[in-house]
Amino acid sequence: MTGTLLYLRSRRVPLALAAAIGGVAVVWALWLAFAEERDASAMTVVMTVVLMVAALASTLGGPDENLDRTASMRWPWRRAAHLLAAFLVVLAALLATRHTGARFGPAALVARDAAGLLGLTALGATVFGTARSWFLPLAWTTVAALYPQGGTWGAAATWQGQPPGSRVAALTAAVFAVGGLVAYSIAGPARREPAE
Repeated sequence: MTGTLLYLRSRRVPLALAAAIGGVAVVWALWLAFAEERDASAMTVVMTVVLMVAALASTLGGPDENLDRTASMRWPWRRAAHLLAAFLVVLAALLATRHTGARFGPAALVARDAAGLLGLTALGATVFGTARSWFLPLAWTTVAALYPQGGTWGAAATWQGQPPGSRVAALTAAVFAVGGLVAYSIAGPARREPAE
């Protein structure tokens, strides 16, 4: 078995991929069956993105973070590639629906929220650990999607639920994406105590 396969299995990537893609398939099928419009609503798209990110969050740490730190591998590049791959999975899964009877988009909304939420999740993994990394993105996005605010500060606070053309939302998402990528790539997930 190659090192890449061992890495993917230790991070539970196959299970997380199945959960993320399966979740998209269920939401897609429900929209196709019950919605009158072909295009999914912005709130549906945003919540589908955050659910995919939450499913993929479990892959940000292995069973033993201390072992990861002692291995003679270049972890920063591997972690950055891992986040980029998760971003591409979310983007590909949702944009693949563009040619079906239930479309999830626009692409700018999917890309902005996927990048920002993955960055926020990576920051959560760095600070709180992998198991708790998805709490803040899910809670914050639920409130932001239900109650989007106007104005500069309101758009920054509820960036997930803003229209795709919002520059403030794009900038906020970019800050979280870059911050999460840098912090997670360099520091990795927070260490757990042996009793956890």
